[in-house]
Amino acid sequence: MPNAGPILDRIPLPIRKVAYYLSFLGVLLVVVPLGLRQIDAWLGWPALPLPVGGRIVGWTVFAICFLLYTAASIHLMSRGRGGYVEFDPPKEFVATGAFRWCRNPIAACVLGMIFGEAIGLASISMLSLFAVGLPIAHAQVVLLEEPLLRQRFGAAYDEYTRRVPRWIPRRPRESVA
Repeated sequence: MPNAGPILDRIPLPIRKVAYYLSFLGVLLVVVPLGLRQIDAWLGWPALPLPVGGRIVGWTVFAICFLLYTAASIHLMSRGRGGYVEFDPPKEFVATGAFRWCRNPIAACVLGMIFGEAIGLASISMLSLFAVGLPIAHAQVVLLEEPLLRQRFGAAYDEYTRRVPRWIPRRPRESVA
């Protein structure tokens, strides 16, 4: 995807950050769930048979992932000096904060928010979105994002991929020289 840098650079980074954050989360966490709830009703699908405690666990997962998503997004945009969208990518390589423990904390948190919201709403359609979203997110990372990051940041990114896991957070390995 081409870099829209010259056009977007005219807009101050803080304004771009807020716009990306609010528009993405607004669509993902409000518009899509409302539409999927309508699909559940239209198809006559009942709510998932979850006890109240299960729904509370879902909303807790959602809240934790939302906070981690926010922290990782702010960290990436601040340290990377750019947006966190492919058409306005960070200009600096970031391997600190949440990115020290997991290469894709933002995508992982998005999936976690969808899962938590699906359980919190007891929605079959939202749970289906999560199930479909897993392989799509993995393919997007492996086939699009990683090759672009490798091209953009070269050896530093290659070293990073040897030390830091793609999805499941853990303490990073020592440098592989």
